[in-house]
Amino acid sequence: MATSSKAKKRTVRLASGRKRARQDVKLNEANSSLRSKFRTSIKNVLKAVAKGDKSAATEMFKTAQSVIDSIADKGIFHKNKAARHKSRLSAKVKALAA
Repeated sequence: MATSSKAKKRTVRLASGRKRARQDVKLNEANSSLRSKFRTSIKNVLKAVAKGDKSAATEMFKTAQSVIDSIADKGIFHKNKAARHKSRLSAKVKALAA
């Protein structure tokens, strides 16, 4: 059975390195949770748009905007990526009006 290079974790010798490894685990969990929240909020907007429900789509878009902004502010995603997602969602919501 071949093991990948990522599967083999080396133990850190220095105390500062061990602390950093502990912190990384905690930060990774927090970031994963926020990324999941980001994806869920986008999916909710897209589902409302697919149904053609303009009022629900605009409400979902408002909540998605705040989630996207908060994640960009925390540095999990780049500001341009956040702006791109907001722009595309906004365009889809506005297209329902037409």
